[in-house]
Amino acid sequence: MISTCYSGLSNQFPKQIPVVIAHSIDRKSNHLLAALPDKEWRRWLPELEYVDMPLGQVLYESGVTLNHVYFPTTSIVSLLYVMEDGSSAEIAVVGNDGLVGISLFMGGGSTPSRAVVQSAGAGLRLRAQMLKDEFNQQSEVLHLLLRYTQALITQMAQTAVCNRHHSLDQQLCRWLLLSLDRLQGDELVMTQELIANMLGVRREGVTEAAVKLQQAGLIAYSRGRISVLDRAGLERRTCECYAVVKREYERLLPARHTA
Repeated sequence: MISTCYSGLSNQFPKQIPVVIAHSIDRKSNHLLAALPDKEWRRWLPELEYVDMPLGQVLYESGVTLNHVYFPTTSIVSLLYVMEDGSSAEIAVVGNDGLVGISLFMGGGSTPSRAVVQSAGAGLRLRAQMLKDEFNQQSEVLHLLLRYTQALITQMAQTAVCNRHHSLDQQLCRWLLLSLDRLQGDELVMTQELIANMLGVRREGVTEAAVKLQQAGLIAYSRGRISVLDRAGLERRTCECYAVVKREYERLLPARHTA
């Protein structure tokens, strides 16, 4: 059974991921699925399931092998590295740009990170064995998944650099922009405590940084909801890390136009 313990919220969320019955699946709701060749998409379609992904849901814990991989559509998942004392820091975010569970096809079987839903929504899931089989066929799927993995590794590396060398204001701007790129709309539902957990900093630091952005007219924050008022302003205020990650995703994962 998948654990749902996350920052003291474990009792508020279901321990199983409910499957949502849907009549049709839109491949364009996830960019990685949209980039699949048509033949592979037709083969995958009967195997994909809609799932509800509530805030705080733990998709996998450190050291656990997944039974499924997840393709977020309207949700965002944080990949967190968890220390022995329970503290954690985010190493990457995954939304409608990709998938959660690359360890399944990279040969490791498991990973020391934890995957937690940071923005509630929905997603699609696929059986782990099917993805392994597709990857091992040496098809276009293999090359697509490897390019995605390279983009994700770039995000992880840039996050480490950013957390070491850039101000909290810049880190928060980068985090907001990366999250917005993986959602529809310009609003995030996220408390400052959870943002602090993601960035691996004190809550007071996030509060101070958020106040500065709000006073500058870049965001509006109220009751756990962050609305971006001036995206261009956020992009000017952040460090180069956001642009590096964005360019790498665009280079490695060009959009596929599907009928």
